[in-house]
Amino acid sequence: MTTRSSHAAPALFGQEGELVSLRVVVEPRLLEDLLEALARLDFPVNPQLYHRPAQVTVEFPAYSARVDEVREALTRHGFSAASLEVASGLELASA
Repeated sequence: MTTRSSHAAPALFGQEGELVSLRVVVEPRLLEDLLEALARLDFPVNPQLYHRPAQVTVEFPAYSARVDEVREALTRHGFSAASLEVASGLELASA
């Protein structure tokens, strides 16, 4: 059994803040709409997709200064802003 400490993933910082992991879980039928919303952001998104029978998890890194932009894009495309999960230090990708 591995124990994770708060220092397990070192934070990465740039001009736009900390590099964080973003996650959105959607029904498979909504995946294309979500990817379209992400494609319209003002920065490149290279999402990782994880398929399960009733849902698709989409994860990608972004700088913390861009989180509000992602939430706004989700809202404009009919998704709940609350559907966006944010984790620092790329925790989601390693979880």
